[in-house]
Amino acid sequence: MANENINNSYFDGHYKDIWRSIIPTGLTEKETEFMIQYFQLGPGTKVLDLMCGYGRHTLALARQGIEVTAVDNLEDYINEISSVAKQEKLPAKAIKADIIQFHSDESFDLAISMGNSLNFFNEAEILTLLSSVSSRLNKGGQLLINTWSLAEIAIKQFIEKSWNTINGLKYLSDSAYLFHPTRIETETTIISPEGDTEVKQAIDYIFSVAEMEKLLAASGFILKEIYSIPGRKKFQMGEPRAYIVAVKK
Repeated sequence: MANENINNSYFDGHYKDIWRSIIPTGLTEKETEFMIQYFQLGPGTKVLDLMCGYGRHTLALARQGIEVTAVDNLEDYINEISSVAKQEKLPAKAIKADIIQFHSDESFDLAISMGNSLNFFNEAEILTLLSSVSSRLNKGGQLLINTWSLAEIAIKQFIEKSWNTINGLKYLSDSAYLFHPTRIETETTIISPEGDTEVKQAIDYIFSVAEMEKLLAASGFILKEIYSIPGRKKFQMGEPRAYIVAVKK
């Protein structure tokens, strides 16, 4: 497909499982606890989990009786969530779809985009996505975005070259901070113990807090708050991650 997002294939292959191993279980628990308390979620409330990955938030919320619709483009993730939800009889459903083209007839109380996934998209795509999300939220519905690609984070945290070993696999990453549009392009080479290699390309689009606020406003949202620790500490320049809370106008 022409113009297909380069990040669409990033999480298949080795990285599909590596992503699971590098996210601490405790982080997911704290994020889920924050969502339930801050957004007053409970049985009967509905959550839309955009770019849900392997369903760490979807399943945690559904285990509390919250109805969750999970959307991702990777079939393996969707099948995994569907299998667990069926086995545990959870109020969760998983849908394989291109997130930009996803539409639903349901209405939701909260939409979430976690794990820096919103920054896979350029300005026009984010406007399309967030406008669609806004139209599906109930009156007073809210949006939670987790990112580490705000300019106020990325400028300080940017590393041009890095390497790591995870689960026996070597990861060598070469990144460039580019402009027009502002973005970080990364090529990662994954080397297995047997010497097999897998090369991944990724783009994270970088937006400042002011630019994010404009994108939210143009999509029907009002920026409510930005945290570095969900619900506890307001975000400050250079902190490693941000949690953006917005409310539907």
